[in-house]
Amino acid sequence: MSNDPIGIFDSGIGGTSIFKEIHALLPNENCLYLADSKNAPYGNRSEDEIIQLSIKNAEFLIEEGCKIIVVACNTATTNAIDYLRLNYDIPFIGIEPAIKPAALNTQTKAIGILATKGTLSSKLFHKTTDLYSKNITIIEQVGEGIVPLIETGQLDSKEMQSYLETYLEPMLKQNIDYLVLGCTHYPYLIPMLTKMLPDNVKIIDSGRAVAKQTQTVLTALGLLNDALDLPKIELCSNGDIAVLNSILDYKFNVSYVDF
Repeated sequence: MSNDPIGIFDSGIGGTSIFKEIHALLPNENCLYLADSKNAPYGNRSEDEIIQLSIKNAEFLIEEGCKIIVVACNTATTNAIDYLRLNYDIPFIGIEPAIKPAALNTQTKAIGILATKGTLSSKLFHKTTDLYSKNITIIEQVGEGIVPLIETGQLDSKEMQSYLETYLEPMLKQNIDYLVLGCTHYPYLIPMLTKMLPDNVKIIDSGRAVAKQTQTVLTALGLLNDALDLPKIELCSNGDIAVLNSILDYKFNVSYVDF
C-alpha cells in the first residue's frame, strides 16, 4: 500500500495549492488530484449537498486505490469530514482556516478571515473560533464571487480587484494584522493581496500545515512511499482542464474525467 497514491480532492482547482505543498514536502509520493469543477463552488451549497458531493469524490479516489485522502477544501472539511471518517476505512486529512496562529500572534488583537459562506457558517468553524477568539476581534468576510472567477481563469481581472477591495476595507478599518485565507482557492490571490495590504498585515493559509499532517499520518501508519521510481502524478477535472493546466503552469499532465 505504500506505493499507492495520495488522493486529494477539492470543489475545483483551488486544492492544487495544497497539492503543491504536499508534492514539495513528499516528492516521492504518487498523487491523484480530483477537481470537481463542474459543481464549484461548494460554499453556497447546503450541508447535505456538500456531504453528497464529498462522498462521490471520496469514492472515486478510493476506487482508484488511494491510501489516504486529503480533503483539500475548507467547505468540504468543515461540513463533511466527520461523515467521511465515520463511514470509510481510510485516513482522511482535513483543512481548516489557520485561525490559531493568527489569534496567538496578533499584536493589534484583530484578525480577518476571508472564506466561503459554507465554511463560515459551519459548526466546526464556530467551534474553532470559539477556542481562539478570547480578547481578540475576528472580522469574518464571505468571499462571494471569488471562486467562480478563479475557476474561469479570471484571477487577475478588474472584477477580482473590485471584490478584494470591498472585502478588505472593513478588515483594514478594524486594524487587522493577520489575514487568514479560509479557502484553498485563495492562496492564488496572494500576489494581488500583498499589493493591496499594508506591510504589517501577514497572510496565512493552511497549505504547509496540511502537507506536514499528511506526512505525519503516513509515517505513523508506515505508508510513506520508499520506492525510488519517479512518482506518478495525475490530476483530473470534470471541468475546463485548460484552467487547471494554466494554474499549474503546465508542469503536470491533466486529464478530463466525466463523473
